Amino acid sequence: MEQVKGSTSALVFSTLAMIVSFTIWSMISPMAQEIKMLYSLSATQVSVLVAVPTILGSIMRIPLGILSDKFSGKYVYTLTMLFLILPLLGASFADSYGWMLFFAFFIGMGGTTFAIAITYVSGWYPPEKQGLVLGIAGVGNIGTAVAGFIIPAIVASYSIDWAFRILAIAIAVMAVIFFLGTKDRQQEGNKTLKSALEPLKHQQTWMLSLFYFLTFGVFVALGLYLPTLLQDLYNLSSVDAGQRAAIFVVLATFIRPLGGMVADKLDPKKILTIIFLIVAICAGFIAFTSENIILFTIFCLVIAVFSGMGNGVVFKIVPMVSKGNTGSVTGIVGAAGGLGGFFPPIVLGMFRDMTGGYYLGFILLALFSLGCLVVNMRRKKVVH
Repeated sequence: MEQVKGSTSALVFSTLAMIVSFTIWSMISPMAQEIKMLYSLSATQVSVLVAVPTILGSIMRIPLGILSDKFSGKYVYTLTMLFLILPLLGASFADSYGWMLFFAFFIGMGGTTFAIAITYVSGWYPPEKQGLVLGIAGVGNIGTAVAGFIIPAIVASYSIDWAFRILAIAIAVMAVIFFLGTKDRQQEGNKTLKSALEPLKHQQTWMLSLFYFLTFGVFVALGLYLPTLLQDLYNLSSVDAGQRAAIFVVLATFIRPLGGMVADKLDPKKILTIIFLIVAICAGFIAFTSENIILFTIFCLVIAVFSGMGNGVVFKIVPMVSKGNTGSVTGIVGAAGGLGGFFPPIVLGMFRDMTGGYYLGFILLALFSLGCLVVNMRRKKVVH
């Protein structure tokens, strides 16, 4: 009974903590236009500011996933949340684009909580439930949508500075709730750095990283950059654009457990083949129909559904790659996904400055998805 209680609290509080952390990780984008006007920025400068939190949030998933395997996921999670208070308060006093960029980089630590949560939660559940459970834990990604809903409203009612301060208070409270509400789990002994990095030898680790670079990268990139893109293409207000982008995130997030659940029952390889094909087709259509907001919306939402399912399918496979190294594999694959969200906003911003449009960015997305499809069709199945 204690094990069940521990597993339930681990799942519930890890998911809630990830929601708050991902709200912080994603908070720059919904107020990017206000920051753009404040510092008179170009489209490329805005895209860099929006994307820069994903750098640290991606790279640091690897060491924090390893630390969560070796030590206590509970303590690693709590300390990471407490650390976020510092850059949030720093950003609230920033008085230049350079300082905002500096603190935005460290705000990226919010994105590392994904690797910590997946590692911590996976240790409480058996393999046959991993797909569904890790899909539920991944619902913490909804924080990106929460940012789209609340940040414009906070900025409109108070200020950019107070948006950072309010979230600093929120993450402090969440850290206390998480620490008091969860149990520590016995780790698997004296794990060395060498054994933690063993998954790097597995071809499946690199293939899953490639797939997650696409599926989670699309989720992050569009989730972060859609508010900017919608305001630029269709002259929407920041609140309207943020809410529309939030719908994309909500759909992709809540479909994720379904992807994991389906992968528990069916062949993940076949499911991924379908996902990559549909993402490629939709991206191709967006490239040539972006002037029509209705078609743009439809194809974006289809991408949301299938990228969300892809995220769930990939993390059904992750615990099977290297037994006892779930944190390490999660960190590596999760880092790839985060980096997949870093490059597209910058590429889109550069294409916008160079060509006046975004179509080349979506053509590249279609081609990359087709490349993943080919790799997936050639790979071997992962057997637990």
